Amino acid sequence: MAADLSQSQRERIAYLELKAYFAGELRRADIEERFGVKPAAATRDLAAYRQLAPANLSYDVLARCYRPAISFKPVFEFSPDRVLAWLLHGFGDGLDLKLRKAAPCEGPGNLVRPDLSILATVTRALCAKSALKVTYLSLSSGAASRELVPVALADNGLRWHVRAFDRNKSRFGDFVLSRITRATELDGSVEEHELLGGDEQWARIVDLELVPHPGITWPKAVEADYAMTDGVLRIKSRAALAGYVLRRWNIDSSPDHRLDPSSHHLWLKNTQTLYGVESAALAPGYAVDGAGQA
Repeated sequence: MAADLSQSQRERIAYLELKAYFAGELRRADIEERFGVKPAAATRDLAAYRQLAPANLSYDVLARCYRPAISFKPVFEFSPDRVLAWLLHGFGDGLDLKLRKAAPCEGPGNLVRPDLSILATVTRALCAKSALKVTYLSLSSGAASRELVPVALADNGLRWHVRAFDRNKSRFGDFVLSRITRATELDGSVEEHELLGGDEQWARIVDLELVPHPGITWPKAVEADYAMTDGVLRIKSRAALAGYVLRRWNIDSSPDHRLDPSSHHLWLKNTQTLYGVESAALAPGYAVDGAGQA
């Protein structure tokens, strides 16, 4: 049983399972590099895991790595929030160690938690650069089958999306992870234009100049909130994510700052930077004008 292991070995074996399940491959060197242990210790960890779950891993002789078997069933209970934090930042390793907080600290929490088996299928395909056949629930058309080539994960502050090439529409798009109800990896190679290098909206970097909303009576308070320099906060965003950034922070993106300053403390000063940015349709005030949209 996993509970019978020492805390340090539990952490290593949990990482071992996490890496295999969500990245689709595991090498002894992964354990050595992550925890700074000797090869003999990493070998013992692999042996201990295979005793816990004999049917979970299969060895790929050609790639010289372990892969999750068809019969894979996680030993550890990973929370979606921690797995996504690991995918985003690389720390935490998805395992909840139940440590006490150093000080009281709470957040609003996340209402949306994607299914871990779907997430694992998506991330394995992303790492392997392979395509998926998915059932996707769209707000406009309901459930439909799609062929997607996932290229990146993105957090919009409320939900996680997978950026993917949609073979049905021959273009890149954003797909809410929790709306994928089924996912199966497809055999065969993918084309170069279906991979991340072919996503122009992801590659394009947009400069956003944010200032206190002109309707704010005391703009210095907003400048202090965001540690502005000379009254301006300059940030960079991928074009594919710029609209999400502007919506998340309720940034008035209308050219004439027409939105209510009581709920939009910031204004996008250089609205022209959104020209050709597809995600700009999500920016508060911008989609209404229709100017500069792709």
